[in-house]
Amino acid sequence: MSRPKAVATPLLEDARVIVTRFDFAPGAETGWHVHGHDYVITALTDCAMLLETPEGERTAEIPAGDAYRRDRGIEHNVVNRGDAPMSFIEIELKDPT
Repeated sequence: MSRPKAVATPLLEDARVIVTRFDFAPGAETGWHVHGHDYVITALTDCAMLLETPEGERTAEIPAGDAYRRDRGIEHNVVNRGDAPMSFIEIELKDPT
């Protein structure tokens, strides 16, 4: 099944962080990926997510303004399962040098 891709807009990268805005049309996905850094997501809109992982699928409802953190190494695909566009900011935390 082919889905439209989410739009990833780089906002900032320096020695400590990578900040990216993700915008999803209904049904859009990030594509399968693995995070190389711990990261924090902050929802800009209400986000109705389908999270696909090698272990299976789960859903998540992230209200606008809420945030969550995940460890590096997680393989997944994020899909907007809602009827409205959704957006979030992702901040990847680089290892201190």
